[in-house]
Amino acid sequence: MRLDAHQHYWSIERGDYGWITPAIPVLYRDFLPQHLEPLLHKHQLDGTIVVQAAATLAETDFLLALSETEPTIRGVVAWLDLADPDYRINYERFAKHPKFVGFRLMIQEMPDANAILAPAYVEALAFFAEKGVPVDLLVVSHQLEPLVKLLDQVPDLHAVIDHIAKPRIKDGVLEPWKEQMSQIAAHPGIYCKLSGMVTEADHNNWEPAAFKPYIGHVLEVFGPGRVMYGSDWPVSLLAASYDEVVSVLEQALPETWPEEDRERLFGLNAKEFYRI
Repeated sequence: MRLDAHQHYWSIERGDYGWITPAIPVLYRDFLPQHLEPLLHKHQLDGTIVVQAAATLAETDFLLALSETEPTIRGVVAWLDLADPDYRINYERFAKHPKFVGFRLMIQEMPDANAILAPAYVEALAFFAEKGVPVDLLVVSHQLEPLVKLLDQVPDLHAVIDHIAKPRIKDGVLEPWKEQMSQIAAHPGIYCKLSGMVTEADHNNWEPAAFKPYIGHVLEVFGPGRVMYGSDWPVSLLAASYDEVVSVLEQALPETWPEEDRERLFGLNAKEFYRI
C-alpha cells in the first residue's frame, strides 16, 4: 500500500480556517478529493491520511463525514484540545468512526511550548500513550526542547513528528535541531514525517540540495522503519507542485536504499503507525 501520510482538505465557506485568507490566494479556495485524485493516480498512491487544518471539533466531523464517501481517505487525524476537561469524551466520540486514526497536538500554535509540560498535558498524553493512540506532533524547531522533556516524562507515547519539526531550511541552520531530533528518535515509539519541507525553504528560490542534510539526518536517526512520506498538500503549493515535493524526497534518498525501504517510506510505515 502506497500512502501520502499527510495532506489536508478544506472548504473555505465553512469559516473555521482563520489562517487561510484572501491574502494567500494560492490557498484561498476549496481543496477536496477530486482535486487531489489525479495526482495520487500519477504517483501510484492508493490513498492518504487527511490531517486536521482547523482547531475545531466541527472540522474533524467534516473530515470524517468526507471520508465516508471517499475511498482514498484511509484515515483522518482529528483535532482535540487536551486542555479541555472533556477531551476524553470528544476522543471517544471520534474513536467510534472507522476512519479515525488519531489526533494532532498543535504545539506550533502555543505562545509558550512549555505549556505541554503542565500536569494536564502530561496526564492526557500518558492516557493516550497507555491506549496506544497515534498522536501527530506539530512542532517548530525552536520548540523542540520542551518536547524532548515531555517525551522523557511520557516515554511510551506513540507519536509522529510532523514536517521534520520545521527546521530553518531557508537559513541552512542544522543545530540544535539535529541533536534534538537525535534525542527524540531515541524513543522507539516516535516516528517522523518527511513532509512540509518546501515551505520551510525560500518559497521562490529553493534548490533540491538544500533539503538533503535534513532528510539525511532524519533517515539516519529514525531509520527506514520510522519515516513516512507526506506531501502537506495543498499547503505545499506555496512553494512547490506536488510533483516537485515527491522529487525533492526521491533525490535525497540514498542510492543504496533497497526497494523494501522505499515501500516502507511511501506507505507501509504509515499503514502500521496508524493501524490501517
